[in-house]
Amino acid sequence: MTPSETNADSDATVRSSIDVPPDLVMGLLGSADENLRALERILAADIHVRGNALTLSGEPADVALAERVISELIAIVASGQRLTTDAVKHSVNMLTGTGNESPAEVLTLDILSRRGKTIRPKTLNQKRYVDAIDAHTIVFGIGPAGTGKTYLAMAKAVNALQSKQVSRIILTRPAVEAGERLGFLPGTLSEKIDPYLRPLYDALHDMMDPESIPKLMNAGIIEVAPLAYMRGRTLSDAFIILDEAQNTTGEQMKMFLTRLGFGSKIVVTGDITQVDLPGGASSGLHAAMRILDDINDIHFAELTSADVVRHRLVADIVDAYAKSEEPDLMNRAQRRASGSRPRR
Repeated sequence: MTPSETNADSDATVRSSIDVPPDLVMGLLGSADENLRALERILAADIHVRGNALTLSGEPADVALAERVISELIAIVASGQRLTTDAVKHSVNMLTGTGNESPAEVLTLDILSRRGKTIRPKTLNQKRYVDAIDAHTIVFGIGPAGTGKTYLAMAKAVNALQSKQVSRIILTRPAVEAGERLGFLPGTLSEKIDPYLRPLYDALHDMMDPESIPKLMNAGIIEVAPLAYMRGRTLSDAFIILDEAQNTTGEQMKMFLTRLGFGSKIVVTGDITQVDLPGGASSGLHAAMRILDDINDIHFAELTSADVVRHRLVADIVDAYAKSEEPDLMNRAQRRASGSRPRR
């Protein structure tokens, strides 16, 4: 969408007018004009709405940015996607960053759809993470809580199964609190391990018909198991996700990665600032970042607090804790953002 006219005033400010297709105006402005108010808070240009015409005024650079932002938002609405204030914020961040990606292309990428709900990346780093999963055999998704690293990996796994790219999904995570020694806990094996695997079950229920999940698990097409149960196996033709990988030891991480068989893809997710290993043991995820960084077809995708898609306070909490931690506990993307010297 290009501005219909641009005029320069004598005081070096400019004015631009954009005509929005009438059927897209409400979607663009949002319920009770919430998207418009978000734009007014974020952008330096003044925005005035009359009918389906938006008038922008201010410094030339500010008006130019506002034109680009609004054009991208119109494209998002035109795609049929509901525009939210978070999408407005993320779009502005993309256009003011160093990349040249189109927010409309990022935010309208469909990963998985079920019963009218579509899972899409919500930030540029999430889009790069999803693209990396397509392009590489092993991908590490590293970042703080709430950045979607596990949820998006699960969506890619379900999509790969439904499109017959793989024949099964294997989901695993370390049961750190029990040291993976579950025998002393009361109950059946399932009752012992379920508390550690529940987040993976919850994500599956978001993405698949709940009635089909037990059948697929009984048939071995979907497997959810603690990490210790991966030992001694070769996992072929599978989409394999290791969640909470910061709570693996170096030996466990090596064991897991060497389970890779032909036709398989591995996604490892974790947050190196939340290591819960007992006795001060070193994280296998932290070691893998150092050891495997230069190996072809292994990709490290890094997300930061800017990619948090939960309540806005989650990003603030993540940043506050990151500032209080030692620099070597921060991931590389966070160190770059804070001005610290990056690893290697």
